[in-house]
Amino acid sequence: MAETLVDLRERARVWLCHDPDPRTRAELEALLDSGDDAALADRFGARLEFGTAGLRGELGAGPNRMNTAVAMRAAAGVAAWAGRSGPGALVPVGYDARHRSADFARATAEVLAGAGCRPVLLPGPLPTPVLAFAVRRLRAAAGVMVTASHNPARDSGYKVYQGTAGGAVPGEAGAQINAPSDAEISDAIDRAPHADELPRGTGIASAPEGLVSDYAAALAELPIGGARDVRVCHTPLHGVGGAVLRAAFAEAGFPAPYPVAEQDEPDPDFPTAPFPNPEEPGVMDPAMAEGERVGADVVIANDPDADRLAVGVPGPGGRVLTGDEVGGLLAEHVLRLTSGADRVVATTVVSAGLLPKIAAAHGVRGAETLTGFKWLVRAGGPGDRNVFSYEEALGYCIGGDAGRPVLDKDGIGAALVLAGVAAEARRNGRTLLDLLDDQARAYGLHRTAQVSLRTDDADRITGAMARLRAHPPRAFGPLGVEGVEDFARGTGGLPPTDALRFRLGGGARGRVTLRPSGTEPKLKAYLEVVLPVVGGIADVRREADGRLEELKEAVSRVM
Repeated sequence: MAETLVDLRERARVWLCHDPDPRTRAELEALLDSGDDAALADRFGARLEFGTAGLRGELGAGPNRMNTAVAMRAAAGVAAWAGRSGPGALVPVGYDARHRSADFARATAEVLAGAGCRPVLLPGPLPTPVLAFAVRRLRAAAGVMVTASHNPARDSGYKVYQGTAGGAVPGEAGAQINAPSDAEISDAIDRAPHADELPRGTGIASAPEGLVSDYAAALAELPIGGARDVRVCHTPLHGVGGAVLRAAFAEAGFPAPYPVAEQDEPDPDFPTAPFPNPEEPGVMDPAMAEGERVGADVVIANDPDADRLAVGVPGPGGRVLTGDEVGGLLAEHVLRLTSGADRVVATTVVSAGLLPKIAAAHGVRGAETLTGFKWLVRAGGPGDRNVFSYEEALGYCIGGDAGRPVLDKDGIGAALVLAGVAAEARRNGRTLLDLLDDQARAYGLHRTAQVSLRTDDADRITGAMARLRAHPPRAFGPLGVEGVEDFARGTGGLPPTDALRFRLGGGARGRVTLRPSGTEPKLKAYLEVVLPVVGGIADVRREADGRLEELKEAVSRVM
């Protein structure tokens, strides 16, 4: 143990010698002086690994934290990868309004310039979809976004987007990187020298005039529909989506949304939402209350980097919708407003089973992918048009005849189309809840929920998946298991992944899908109950909710 502590301290001292940031140097010096070996072990006993989701972690000194040195070495890896597309590779760099985001973006741009790339720094804190749009708009080699999305205030992160670099497939510019690009960048990061040894250039260009206006204009071409009379209440959850969403609404001809005043301006401390994820219980409450106060038809929320969208219907009988419900409404709307047998819509293996039914009703193909938009936006084959894709975790990508301005989840583009759905419903004297009832009658009521096992013991998660593979349950509560899909075997032509899906029957149809989280130490179970609507829909909803509660209890017992 003593030798291990000596080794950790030596690694910390080496890091200290090469850390270019006085703030993290001071933090590390204080830790070394205090003798807090547990804190040193947490920072130097591991490191943030670069993958297809880039980097994400807590702010602080050391290789297992987000800091200037880590951002600079990541930039060196991106520069080495992007530079293979030719000299002077163009790389836009964006950032959100979190603590240190602007610093990390500037350091990234300087390292890219020092490596011979042509970095373009976006004009201030902006949504992640604007960076993804810029990669396509500028025909860039790659793009970098400094953001931790909906994580707590203590975190930061680093996402890389595909451009022309790395042997990109035509048409994939602006999508999140996938294999083998992630491994190639990770290898290049490993080969990079210490941060203070990296050359830093000054040739950093500003983004073209009107980039955000071009983004808003491109979104206005999405399949929104013709109705515009709708009352919307919006919150960006202390993030960067407020001003850009208002610009997009104005460009598309919608009335200005009503803001949630205490959450409308960027604030890196997220004072009213410590966990600024609209999926978290209670996060939507202030917006729903404000929406009821102003008489809004719909409440919409973006997460802090505005790549996700949450939706609620305020007032008596109103509620926050699930991601699957919003996905179903958007899919039906997009398919009504587009045409062609070449259309494809896509969702993930953990989302509800509703989308394939909607696709079949409209005579188009419904595709299923692994979780993540790196897969969803690439769904479909040669000659197909992917006009809509979504995942239950509030992510939506919308295209149409005008193409897809953003090849990733876009909470602002989705908000525009959702406003169009709500405006059309209002024109017809209806609400989003009425449209959900229509879908339930047409396709069956699909009710979904999640159960998670959170643990610091990774072996417990591995053991649970192994046990369920070796000895699959015969039933989950009253619902019998009629079949098992093991996605580790590449089921349905998908790449192998650690997930199991149990198809259920007996009094109701449904399924349970289990997979370890890719970003947190937990095992996640996605539950679905499907009932035909015969008679009163309120009674069917109550029955489905009761079935879901039984399913939650049964799944919790076997996890």
